[in-house]
Amino acid sequence: MRYYQLSTINSQPSRGVLDLERPENKEQLLGMLHDVFNRWEEQLAGTPEAQLTDPSLPGNWSVKDVMAHLWAWQQRTLARTEAALHDAEPQYPKWPDTLPPDPDDDVDQANDWIYKTNRDKPWPAVYSDWRGQFLRILDLSEQLSQNDLFDPARYTWMGGYPLAASYFGSYDHHKEHIEKLRAWLAQPDLT
Repeated sequence: MRYYQLSTINSQPSRGVLDLERPENKEQLLGMLHDVFNRWEEQLAGTPEAQLTDPSLPGNWSVKDVMAHLWAWQQRTLARTEAALHDAEPQYPKWPDTLPPDPDDDVDQANDWIYKTNRDKPWPAVYSDWRGQFLRILDLSEQLSQNDLFDPARYTWMGGYPLAASYFGSYDHHKEHIEKLRAWLAQPDLT
C-alpha cells in the first residue's frame, strides 16, 4: 500500500485524517470500492424502509439523508471519471452560487445544501440514484488503465494527484458513514 496526503480533490474529505493507506493498483482500488458498495447493499437490504427514512440519526438525519449525501458528493467522482475517459475537463454538477466555487472549501455549507435539497426525495429515488451512480462509476472505471488511475501527472485538473485519490476519497467517505451507522445501530438503547 502507498500513502497519499488527503486533499480537497476527494469526493468528501475525512476530517482529521491526513495519511491513510491507499491502494497501489487498479485491482486493489476497484476491490475496495466493490467491497464498500456491497457492505452498503447488505446493510440497506436488511433495513425496513420505515427505519431508513426515520430521522433518528445524529443531526436528525435518516439513513436516506446519508445516502443522498453520499450520492451528491460522489457526483464529483463520476464527473472526474467521465472526464478521464473523454480526455476532457470534469463537468461537475451545478451547485448553487451561494457555495464556494469548490464545495470542499466549505463542507458544512455544502452538506447543509445537499440535505435541504434532498430531504423530501422519496427513499426509492434516493436509493436508485445512489446505486445507479455507484455502479456507473464501477463500470466506467474498468475502462481506465492503471496509468489513468495512478499517474499523478496524467490529468492536470487533478492538481498533481492521481485520479485514484478521488476514488479513494469516495471509498473512504462511504466507509466512514457505514461505520458510523453500524456503531449507532449497535447501541443497546436502540434495540
